Amino acid sequence: MKLVGVTQRVDNIEHYFERRDCLDQRWSDFFNRLGYLVIPLPNIAKERVSKLCDKLQLDAILLSGGNSIAELNPSAKDSAPERDEFEKEIVNYAIQNNIPLVGVCRGMQLLNIHLGGSLCALDGHIATRHAIESPENNQLFNRIVNSYHAWGIRPQDLALSLNPLAYDDKGNVEAFYSTSEKQLGLMWHPEREEQFNQFDIQIISEFLK
Repeated sequence: MKLVGVTQRVDNIEHYFERRDCLDQRWSDFFNRLGYLVIPLPNIAKERVSKLCDKLQLDAILLSGGNSIAELNPSAKDSAPERDEFEKEIVNYAIQNNIPLVGVCRGMQLLNIHLGGSLCALDGHIATRHAIESPENNQLFNRIVNSYHAWGIRPQDLALSLNPLAYDDKGNVEAFYSTSEKQLGLMWHPEREEQFNQFDIQIISEFLK
């Protein structure tokens, strides 16, 4: 079975004075459908990333959702600068070692920023569902998806190395892929569907081939 490293959100548990790395259990169920074993990745210091990943010999990496990106909203209670730094280094490692990289929601946003793009604030995209459409009329991207994000990517905000795969009805980018690296971004959460969507399974499965 192949290994996929999945990054984790940081939860601040004040009454225990702990900052905990956390991961939705459904990511394991989702990737099991694809023949992958999930390895949760701890939010360690960036200088330790190479040693960890060299040891794990991962076949793919997923940047999961959760946590505000600190540079966009420094005062947000759920921001986690240590996670931001860790994930940026994970992106660098994936590029240097030609490891397929998937970004979901926050993960897609961080990947775009790290590659030179930017984000814009959005209204009406938290805890809702909306339609997306493909510029090439691809049925995988012409459907209804869940939405849990307050930041989006306008076409002009997309990093130069990325191409859009889907838009929302306002023209914001909802999925992208890299023209030069093995990188995929999805703004919705495949793991949060009550029953996993077969299109999501197909998208990620085909990307990881």
